[in-house]
Amino acid sequence: MKLTGSDVKAAVTGANAPRFAFLGWVTGGHTVVHWYAALLTFAVPLVEEEFNLSSFQVAAIITVQMGVSGGLFLFSGYIADTFRKHERLILISTIVVLGVGYLILGSIDSYGAVLVASALVGVAIALWHPSAMGSLSLKFPDKRGMALAIHGMGASIGDALGPLIVGAIVLGVGWRLVFQLHLIPALAFAVILWKGLGKMNGATSEPAETSTLSFSAYMGGVRSIFNNAQSVSVLSSTALASMARVAVLAFIGIYFRDTLGFSTAKLGMYLAFLYALGVVSQPIMGLVSDRIGRKAVLVPSFAMMAALYLAIPYSGDGVLLALVMTGLGAFFYAILNITQAAIMDVADDSVQASTMGAMGFTSLPFVLGSPFLAGYLVDQFSIEAAFIYAAIAGGLATVVMVPVKFRSMQATSPTPESQQ
Repeated sequence: MKLTGSDVKAAVTGANAPRFAFLGWVTGGHTVVHWYAALLTFAVPLVEEEFNLSSFQVAAIITVQMGVSGGLFLFSGYIADTFRKHERLILISTIVVLGVGYLILGSIDSYGAVLVASALVGVAIALWHPSAMGSLSLKFPDKRGMALAIHGMGASIGDALGPLIVGAIVLGVGWRLVFQLHLIPALAFAVILWKGLGKMNGATSEPAETSTLSFSAYMGGVRSIFNNAQSVSVLSSTALASMARVAVLAFIGIYFRDTLGFSTAKLGMYLAFLYALGVVSQPIMGLVSDRIGRKAVLVPSFAMMAALYLAIPYSGDGVLLALVMTGLGAFFYAILNITQAAIMDVADDSVQASTMGAMGFTSLPFVLGSPFLAGYLVDQFSIEAAFIYAAIAGGLATVVMVPVKFRSMQATSPTPESQQ
């Protein structure tokens, strides 16, 4: 399918200016959130070297972050769906929590501080995503893939620029000071975002029925997610893909730093490759999934990710590795928005934010164990085993989704009430 300029124009003309202003603000906020979140992967080889950590301790850093975010998603989704009028406070809190987390990481000389910082990154992820993505889903019900993809572009920009810029700065300034100073821009942006979102109060509100929600109605909506074949297949595939993702995040930095001997600047550059192409791929994947269906995008994307994971340890340390990482970057984050849209397509309007909770809850047991399993394989064989393991998990994620019939995209058009 060929995408033309008229396709893009048509994708953005169905909502009024205040709603696109909201999309712009939360996309900017998402950029900041992922700038900070991506620095955790960048920090892993630095703290591993400073504290002489074992594979188990390295795995614990990413596991804590993923475990906290996954454990809180269901609760934060309920909060976001039930107290939607307070979404501005929720989003602002995310930015502040991230700044405090990196202040702790840079100020306290202990492995425990690393775990605390990791936990705060997990808290921030759990606060931001259900609120922001739930609101976008309700504001753009007929262009959900496009809206979530644009929001995801912000993540790819932050994920790419954070390690790239900080990696260069750390060459001349100690990494601890750099992390400490991250509190200042976090507080500054929190004030800017508070004021920006405040100007739109009342201009972008969702339907009144989504503002209040009884707990029994909420649980009924959540149960409906697990009673649908499409959402169950996506949840299962996402859990397997998350196993692969966290294993790569736990050991990719150490592989670059220790095995390939990269400097901090080169480390930051290659981590940026892991996300940069997502800036371009996400809106394309979102538009395509809106037009021809989520499954048509998800299945080949999961398969490509599995192949690229497998290629990492066989790509050397030069141009080929850069190409593999760049190719992986087209899917590594972008695909999460399409999986999220696929579940939102079949979820009740009252629990749109809580679909993030369903994904986090389902993936949590797999995510918690995956870095330790990858660490065990690294200890038993070599660090390359972590990427082979990720490829196997990614392949299984592809297979699970193939036999399931997905809802036609024509069936996801909003009712008039849902556009108010």
